[in-house]
Amino acid sequence: MIKVTEQKYPSSFLSEVARAKERILLTDYDGVLAPFSRDRRGAFPFPGICDLLIGMMQCRTRLVVISGRPAHEVASFLAMQTAPEIWGNDGLERLYPDGRYECEDLNAPIDLLRALAECESELEQKGLKSLIEVKLTAVTVHWRGLTPSEKLETRTTAYRVLQPLTQLYPRLRMVAMEEGFELRLPVPSKADAVRRLLNLTPSNAPIAYLGHGVEDEDLFRTLNGRGLTVLVRPVQRFTAAQIRLRPPDELVRFLKDWISACDS
Repeated sequence: MIKVTEQKYPSSFLSEVARAKERILLTDYDGVLAPFSRDRRGAFPFPGICDLLIGMMQCRTRLVVISGRPAHEVASFLAMQTAPEIWGNDGLERLYPDGRYECEDLNAPIDLLRALAECESELEQKGLKSLIEVKLTAVTVHWRGLTPSEKLETRTTAYRVLQPLTQLYPRLRMVAMEEGFELRLPVPSKADAVRRLLNLTPSNAPIAYLGHGVEDEDLFRTLNGRGLTVLVRPVQRFTAAQIRLRPPDELVRFLKDWISACDS
């Protein structure tokens, strides 16, 4: 990993964007297009972001929003007249601009699905119902926005519930997130979904990914050497991303520069 320094995205990348017949922008939702909210139901986009995303799509940019949230949930937050491509549940779901919906078959053994249900039930019994998110592929405990003592208590309780289940069911994975733990089925990750995309993308098509959390690091490493990787975050941390942008102002500037490069 490298420690990202204060720097602007390379002009050579924008030159590639200007010359290309097609471009691809991949972006996370929470923490990038929208500020984090303690109430996950209130994570609406930064002001003006959706207009810029529409402008990007109008200049022959394939826009793909990749989120751990369900695809339709992200679509409802964006509420864009011209919809982007949305990959929900870390790429398991695909919601296309024309309304088509696809979802990969989980093929998950019944014992693993029962383990997730058991996990959800036990977390609720421990008083964490308001902090859990149940997905197609995982049960997640979030502690963003809590006080330090509340975070410690929540983290400890979650670990004591999730860790024994990974011993009973070795195929389940406990994943440490930016502000949470997740018990996940053995399904492909965001990085796996992007690797499949790269295999179908011309090598001269400029591509960039905007990410935020520690769970994006594998995707940054996947794209390094092939595209531009961007950590969108107010404060600096160690990362494999090539550059960092502060939201929302520097993110807005980046999107405007991308559109200007296309127009040129």
